[in-house]
Amino acid sequence: MNFSYENPKSLNDAVQALARLGPDARVLAGGTDLLVQLRSGARQVSAVVDVKRIPELNELSLGAEGLRLGAAVPCWDLALRDDIRQRYPGVVEAAELIGSMQIQGRASVGGNVCNASPASDTSAALIAAEARCVVVGPAETRRIPIEALFRGPGQTVLRDDEILVALELPPPGARTADAYLRFIPRGEMDIAVVGAGVRITLDETGQCSAARVALSAVAPTPLLVPEAADALIGTTLDETSLERAAEAARNAANPISDKRGTVDYRRRVAGVLTRRAATIAAERARSAS
Repeated sequence: MNFSYENPKSLNDAVQALARLGPDARVLAGGTDLLVQLRSGARQVSAVVDVKRIPELNELSLGAEGLRLGAAVPCWDLALRDDIRQRYPGVVEAAELIGSMQIQGRASVGGNVCNASPASDTSAALIAAEARCVVVGPAETRRIPIEALFRGPGQTVLRDDEILVALELPPPGARTADAYLRFIPRGEMDIAVVGAGVRITLDETGQCSAARVALSAVAPTPLLVPEAADALIGTTLDETSLERAAEAARNAANPISDKRGTVDYRRRVAGVLTRRAATIAAERARSAS
């Protein structure tokens, strides 16, 4: 396959290159998905725009306004930051599940998101953490809730001349924590049968005052499940409320049957993982108080 290669050093140059090269150009960050697709013939491109050297896409900063995670930052860089792990443990857990250590040294969270796999680990964790996507094009900068980014398997709402520059996560606040769990057939380096991300906020009495629940691998896109969160809010996260959240997750799941599991099996696992992730997040929130 023949295609052109662009290596812009600035965000403006990258955006202009995409606008000039047309809809068959693709962005290259870590390349752990794109290069495999090109070599196998699964994807045809006219050009590759390498964004790894653009400063805005390599920013990794944590402050009072939360976390800014550049779209080209490797997963391994995120996992090395103990201060980020302390505040966003579920997001770091998801990033550490992407392939092997060697893959994590190249693969970026932004690339994992833009690949738009329904089974993406980081997408569900980021939805639970209320991440926003900073998207830049020739005419404007957009901030999109991450759950609104996905249109279907392998498809996002990004325009042909737009780039995901960064992911912005709000500060977790007092007595707030998240968790991410997935189930896979093998011990490691496999695609999720189901993934569940949960963020819990507790008030001073120990009741759940806010929650977000997200699922992966159970629908054409990663899902925000507000019904599961509603089942937890206003409760002490007792057995009844946890079971109601699990039931809401099962009801929201719309999976397919394949070699990794049947529709019924995936729905059952969605409930189990939601319950477990909520329990872990609540325990962490209590420790953070």
